[in-house]
Amino acid sequence: MLTNPVLISVIVLTILSLARVHVIFALLMAAVVAGLVANLTLTETVSTFIGGMGGQSETALSYILLGVFAAMIALSGITKILIDKLLAMKKTSKIVLLLMIAGLTCLSGNLIPVHIAFIPILIPPLLLFFNYLKLDRRAVACALTFGLKMPYILIPAGYGLIFHGIIVGEMTASGMPVSLSQIPVAMAIPAVGMFVGLFIAVFITYRKPRDYDGGLGQEEKITFSSALAEMSATSGSAKRKFEARDLITLFAIVVTLVAQIWAGSLVVGAMSGIIVMFVGRIVTLKDGDVVVQDGVKLMGAIAFVMLIASGYATILKETGAVIELVTAVDSVIGDNKLLGAIVLLTIGLLVTMGIGTSFGTIPILAAVFVPLCILMGFSPLATIALLGTAGALGDAGSPASDSTLGPTSGLNADGKHNHIWDTCVPTFLHYNIPLFIFGIAAAMIL
Repeated sequence: MLTNPVLISVIVLTILSLARVHVIFALLMAAVVAGLVANLTLTETVSTFIGGMGGQSETALSYILLGVFAAMIALSGITKILIDKLLAMKKTSKIVLLLMIAGLTCLSGNLIPVHIAFIPILIPPLLLFFNYLKLDRRAVACALTFGLKMPYILIPAGYGLIFHGIIVGEMTASGMPVSLSQIPVAMAIPAVGMFVGLFIAVFITYRKPRDYDGGLGQEEKITFSSALAEMSATSGSAKRKFEARDLITLFAIVVTLVAQIWAGSLVVGAMSGIIVMFVGRIVTLKDGDVVVQDGVKLMGAIAFVMLIASGYATILKETGAVIELVTAVDSVIGDNKLLGAIVLLTIGLLVTMGIGTSFGTIPILAAVFVPLCILMGFSPLATIALLGTAGALGDAGSPASDSTLGPTSGLNADGKHNHIWDTCVPTFLHYNIPLFIFGIAAAMIL
């Protein structure tokens, strides 16, 4: 088991990431190591890797289109209203602000399906405000990751509907038919673990003030009104009120949500919203080049990381490395349910940490998890909890996950927030540990 390609490549990925190697290079090196350890030649490894990059092509395209849609929303000016409201809350406590950010982020995966595309628009104008409050950005990263991750685990709408649908389809194909209505029931206990992690991060771990050099300059001497003036210059034009054009923007958001649910496709949803923005003249055709460029700037790098992660996942899948890892520990597990749950979740953590996507992990794990769960006597609900939690484990904390890349894209706008140490490590500790514990509890109770 110690020579398994999954284990070794994930260790390489983790070490390189902690050493501050860019996630793209870290993923490429981990993929090469996985292929070579699996006895593939370098040529075969590269060929398999490139061939597998198409596995996330729809996701990558949807991220680009959502980035364009988010750029259109920013161009409409409606986000300025929200930013002004947040900046006006002079007496709001840091805890309330963090919980508000977590709540707003929850909407991005369900009610307003722009996912992480809103973060580079909303968060950078607030950085000066965070500095004034001496707010630890690691707490903001935890709040953002919570909002990106918890809803799809529990709520069967938007991205959650996609995630739940994958679980149902893969479990049914693997010999254990389940229904969509069972997923929220089974995932409720792991979701509680996410809430526990959020409250520990907000109320305990990152509650102390943290100074960011160069934030306000002479923080002790500058007045709050001066800071607000600077923030106003950073976030754009003067304060504006709700206008008729904002109704069209809101309508475009609703159309995006409805189209996504109706077609079951983020690409269709994003395209529908973009068309409404053009037809409603919120964005003119002559602005097309600008919004596309802005959209690519917002989401292009993240989309490319998703493609690379898909190539890495293909190497693990084609070489049978995941199946070998499960087989290696099968004899150790026996019929011990507790030990079985621990081992299965550990495997899920390793795989998801490497490829960075819960959605892509489920198909890889389901083929071996479901038969093992049947042999060990786990109920369908317990199996859902194990498979869903195993897929979600590692999404927070993975250098290649959109749940970490998104928060960093906003919080590092001024170059003072490190992707690994300020986003990945805090979110790993505060969400993977509770998910692991509560996932085991769900498997034993259900």
